[in-house]
Amino acid sequence: MNIHNALIVIDMQNDYYPGGRMELDHIMEAHANTVALITYARDKGMPVFFVRHIAEENAPFFAKGTTGVNLYSDLPVAQSDTIITKHYPNSFRKTALKEELDKHGITDLLICGAMTHMCIDTTVRAAFDLGYRVTLVGDACATRSLTHKSATVKSEQVQTVFLSALDGTFAEVVTVADIF
Repeated sequence: MNIHNALIVIDMQNDYYPGGRMELDHIMEAHANTVALITYARDKGMPVFFVRHIAEENAPFFAKGTTGVNLYSDLPVAQSDTIITKHYPNSFRKTALKEELDKHGITDLLICGAMTHMCIDTTVRAAFDLGYRVTLVGDACATRSLTHKSATVKSEQVQTVFLSALDGTFAEVVTVADIF
């Protein structure tokens, strides 16, 4: 298990929760595990970074100016936390995330959030490319079923495939139980 320097919570925003424009499967389980990770990080003195996505005004979700872009109200966000706004799946692309991490001398990341197949996957791969050691907490991530042509892939399969693809080379994929 890596020693972690920072926790990054990605896109745990209203639109992914019940009643949102893009509700994810198992989001409440991922939420509970994310809250546990935030508590863990604070107990260990780790800085917590929240990344939120804001899309164009006409986007199907996370549309600029809507409440869907807000971090979910039950997340324990503290004044000492850093909130990074992004406009792309990669949390590093055209954001201050790398500069903030570098400012704190952070080399090891603990990552959780949503969606596993999009922003989690993209950010973990980018973090690897930037030289960070990444631990991805799979049961603190959520996704949804996907359809390609006439085939639907269930969210549980999407989750397994993406976590499996990241595990080993790009990150160490663990569960919350592995952390505690």
